[in-house]
Amino acid sequence: MSSTVKTNKRILALDILRGVTIAGMIMVNNPGTWAHIYAPLRHAEWNGLTPTDLVFPFFMFIMGISTYISLKKYNFEFSRAAGMKILKRTILIFLIGMGIGWFSRFCYYWTSPTEGIGFGAQLWEAAWTFDRIRILGVMQRLALCYGATAIIALTMKHRNIPYLIATLLTGYFILLVCGNGFAYNDTNILSVVDRAILTPAHMYKDNGIDPEGLLSTIPAIAHVLLGFCVGRMMLEGGKADESRESMLNSHLIKLFLAGTILTFAGFLLSYGCPINKKIWSPTFVLATCGLASSFLALLIWIIDVKGYKKWSLFFESFGVNPLFMYVLGGVLGILFGSICFPWGEGSISIHGFLYKVLLMPVFGETGGSLAYALLFVGINWCIGYQLYKRKIYIKL
Repeated sequence: MSSTVKTNKRILALDILRGVTIAGMIMVNNPGTWAHIYAPLRHAEWNGLTPTDLVFPFFMFIMGISTYISLKKYNFEFSRAAGMKILKRTILIFLIGMGIGWFSRFCYYWTSPTEGIGFGAQLWEAAWTFDRIRILGVMQRLALCYGATAIIALTMKHRNIPYLIATLLTGYFILLVCGNGFAYNDTNILSVVDRAILTPAHMYKDNGIDPEGLLSTIPAIAHVLLGFCVGRMMLEGGKADESRESMLNSHLIKLFLAGTILTFAGFLLSYGCPINKKIWSPTFVLATCGLASSFLALLIWIIDVKGYKKWSLFFESFGVNPLFMYVLGGVLGILFGSICFPWGEGSISIHGFLYKVLLMPVFGETGGSLAYALLFVGINWCIGYQLYKRKIYIKL
């Protein structure tokens, strides 16, 4: 008798891949100095793909699989309770993303006040930055894509979702072609729409391109839906009495097959549609989802099949509380750059002390920059491990 494989047979590799991506995102966002970074730790300037360009899309791919698992308890049927939970989670994640942006600006203006103003005026100047705060960002994109994917999963027949993905990616490609969407300047249709709706004051400053802009959210939704479909393909269709080993081998085959097809499709089509993270091009979606699927298969083989788990404890601490750990990294990064103490004839921030005083003299400018990023990840891990050890899981 055939039935859906029980998802309570937890696959540790899913948590580890989440943890790898969160640790990677924290590391690349917090170098010792942006002026000295090793090439693999930089984003591609425009077209192309670096290891750093993989961490965010990998997390979004896993979010698609996790969305499939979490919605199973609703039997993929829309209800008021399900709808309210999705809406609440979407709004909360979006507001947290904006809150991090506000906190960053508050700390920046508080530590760099206008000369000659009083305490109250300084506080107001630092706190009231809503006229120039960035509206979209990483957390906001996660929120929008999660919300859209969850609603689609509960209201649309799953066998039709691949057609929706193809429609979204094809339509977006046509939009890019017709709207000068591969130009790295403000004539790009993505820039035109963002400047008209968000206004430049609320955008990321990069030649007029916001890498988490409005139109590029369309393929990003397709990206998470693709993760959802891979999760469905991987976890459905097993036998009720299937052994764990047989189930994992089935996962491996399906993931490697999906990964190979998507990766080859992405790189082959890149001759006509460049792989580009900043516009989230359709080939970027295909290639990164394919690589994520293959990497997940590799982790399942190493961790769940072969049982090599000891090395993964570090990443598991990030993976069981992914959103909290990402937010923690953002907040600590802001605080480390803002909290200063007397040093020499002036003052120095925690960031500056760790990098310039402790690490740079030992490892050099670039090596010290990497050493700081790794140290910063380690500091975050110390907090995450305490939560993990106490089985404290912070969920939204």
